[in-house]
Amino acid sequence: MESVSTAVARPRPWVALATFLIIQAVLACWWAAFYPGLFSRDSVLYLSHTIVGPWVSDHSVAYDALLWLSFTKTGDLGAVTFAQTTAMAGALTYLARSLGALGAPRRTTTLVAMLAPLTPTVGAFTVTLWKDVPFTICAIMIAGVCARMAARRRVSLAGLGVLMTLLGLFRANGFLVVGIAVAVLLVIVATRRVRLALVGAVAAAVPLLLTNLLFPRLGIAAPSKTYVYHTAFADVAVAFRERPELFTQQDKELMASVAPLSRWWEGGTCATVNLLIWRRDFSWQAADARASELLGVWQRLLTGDPGLIIGTRLCRGAIAWSPVQDPYVVGGTTYRFSRRPTADTYVGPYKVPDFAGRGVFSLRPLSAELNLVAEPWLTGALAPEWDWVWWRGASWAYLSYAAVALGALALRNRYVLGVAAVVAGQQLAVLANISAQDFRYMAAPIFVGLLLTPLLVASVGRLLLAAARSAWRTLRRPAPPPEAAD
Repeated sequence: MESVSTAVARPRPWVALATFLIIQAVLACWWAAFYPGLFSRDSVLYLSHTIVGPWVSDHSVAYDALLWLSFTKTGDLGAVTFAQTTAMAGALTYLARSLGALGAPRRTTTLVAMLAPLTPTVGAFTVTLWKDVPFTICAIMIAGVCARMAARRRVSLAGLGVLMTLLGLFRANGFLVVGIAVAVLLVIVATRRVRLALVGAVAAAVPLLLTNLLFPRLGIAAPSKTYVYHTAFADVAVAFRERPELFTQQDKELMASVAPLSRWWEGGTCATVNLLIWRRDFSWQAADARASELLGVWQRLLTGDPGLIIGTRLCRGAIAWSPVQDPYVVGGTTYRFSRRPTADTYVGPYKVPDFAGRGVFSLRPLSAELNLVAEPWLTGALAPEWDWVWWRGASWAYLSYAAVALGALALRNRYVLGVAAVVAGQQLAVLANISAQDFRYMAAPIFVGLLLTPLLVASVGRLLLAAARSAWRTLRRPAPPPEAAD
């Protein structure tokens, strides 16, 4: 088993380059098989408002801008997904090399990194037009930076600050992930805690300041109130279905001005918000106009029966904590990918702001042969029996915690715990506030957990070997001489 000192003393740049090129080659095959990329209704929305106007900051202005730049300069979106394959190859290579530097088995970890893109979880996800892809790449890189910190046993702030800022720019809940991850790191590290806290505070604040101060000055509209508070509105729907006696006549009149009460009842499933806010009879305009009143109802429910609201959030956040889906709950199954060939077949005409060239959202494989291989491979992986392995991040989050805990014991290095800080940040942020059972919300723990598996196995081996040696020394220790007779 390779020692830490040897791993650190003999860096081999050519190994990192070879690892990167192999991962990139595999991901490029996924790119060619599903060119210009897989997509969903959200993907169409990312681009449509930038073309039709006005720009809105409800998703990720940074990712919207990448799609807009690719579409306006190349007439297509393949440049974005190819850039994602390159960034993902770099992130996986960096994390593998960083884990090797702190004491994980180098060869095994590198092999796992090279094999990971063969899985649909990594390969198909990387070539999907979702803001969650660059978000996940940033999270993987943060885990890599934390692994480097563990190898050197000192805090590195510059790279951490940049990556955490980008994390917030690619997802609205990024600031929550940053806050939790930094809190975890503050418990672990022994030095530069004040600076670390400041870096985390700045990284969490920058996206919020941009959204509320800079973007409006640039003509980028703030997210609608319904988009911001839709999970609270869904909590109200669940309460209305389960505890109708809590609602006054005035409450019902308020709710009926936004959607029929039948919609509130039907949308009152705890696992997803989709059956409420994404239906034709739910008026976003009315919900925006009466958002403060609806929030008042939600706040009254929270204070009057906090267990009801907390239980609803636990149900909706099951993707973060439950290793298995619940097919018996409406909306309780894991959403993986939208498998429609064109935007029109997914969102339909006039369902989103239409623009000339919307046909870029259509599957046009660059290689029919690669598509014939990738399509059944992806379809097979979507089978329900494989859901807990490939699509539920909770399992991999728990594996990550076990890996870093045992790694810290085996290597006698508490900084190893920091590798899973971003995993904890994402898991708790998703658990607190998420809209549905989408695998992409917990993709980063899957990727990080995959690469931490060799460290877990090696740490178990180290600890068992140490225990065996200790037991052997105890057995070989000579018995004390008998006490002399009086």
